[in-house]
Amino acid sequence: MFDYLRKRFTSHIRERSRRRARLVSKDGRCNIEFGNVEQSRFVFLIDIWTTILDLRWRYKMTIFISAFLGSWFLFGLLWYVVAYIHKDLPEFNPSINHTPCVENINGLTSAFLFSLETQVTIGYGFRCVTEQCATAIFLLIFQSILGVIINSFMCGAILAKISRSKNRAKTITFSKNAVISKRGGKLCLLIRVANLRKSLLIGSHIYGKLLKTTITPEGETIILDQVNIEFVVDAGNENLFFISPLTIYHIIDKNSPFFHMAAETILQQDFELVVFLDGTVEATSATCQVRTSYIPEEVLWGYRFAPIVSKTKEGKYRVDFQNFSKTVAVETPHCAFCLYNEKEAKAKEKKGYDNPGFVLSELSETSDTKM
Repeated sequence: MFDYLRKRFTSHIRERSRRRARLVSKDGRCNIEFGNVEQSRFVFLIDIWTTILDLRWRYKMTIFISAFLGSWFLFGLLWYVVAYIHKDLPEFNPSINHTPCVENINGLTSAFLFSLETQVTIGYGFRCVTEQCATAIFLLIFQSILGVIINSFMCGAILAKISRSKNRAKTITFSKNAVISKRGGKLCLLIRVANLRKSLLIGSHIYGKLLKTTITPEGETIILDQVNIEFVVDAGNENLFFISPLTIYHIIDKNSPFFHMAAETILQQDFELVVFLDGTVEATSATCQVRTSYIPEEVLWGYRFAPIVSKTKEGKYRVDFQNFSKTVAVETPHCAFCLYNEKEAKAKEKKGYDNPGFVLSELSETSDTKM
């Protein structure tokens, strides 16, 4: 009993580890890391815009707040230095006729408040620059220009982060499993995809990549070797009218990498099917890519998807997403090779074949009866 439980536990652990070994997760995130990168991490500062956009929200908001607070405090120090050099502070006991560079700066706190008012253009009117110091006028102009640049960059980064097409991809969903069954007299691998929004994806295109480990004739082992998988729908795979859920399928013919797989052996295969959907967001005209993946345990042989689209009495079309990933068992050949052999055998039964070695000999009729 103990050995049986140990074997079941070991097999369960192996199955879990195998399920986790995937390049692309179900929600489209890539499970890959880079090691021993020779280039310095400072190269990411060259493309600072993309680096800021790719940051997580907590880091982005930290940079956003630090950029403004840091610039306000830095220029506050500069305004304090200007007032200190010009002896505008109360500690120098300026005379009544003394004209300061900046009115009403009494210390570091008031200098910080004036920096804040200058950069965000609040302008309370209580503190202002006089024409006494050219240095103060130059510092005012420089802070105003730099403040506009910081404000444009950081607010633009926040807006671009919110409106990224990556968020639109979250409203595109794929079925939990892929199925293999007959469709139009051919053995096909089928996947269901749905658009959860009523707005369309313009110019949508669906394709797939089969990732597996192959060994070349020269003995080289290639991990994550990519094989193109063509997916089509009844209306074609270009410019889809993606308003309702679609069932895309891949025809398993002699050129398909699934041709030599069977219902009994597909679970022993080592592959990952990555499916991509590219399109343009109708609202923003930004390109969008949605992706997911399927491993052998998620490919069901001998099933088809349950219907989900119906028509109501009011004349509207209703999509029931409760049956989106639901499958129904159907009669399916256990391999593509058997299906094509069956078709060839039936085709030969309808044809006649001549035997070139057969010779028809005519015999003359003779009678053994004598009159």
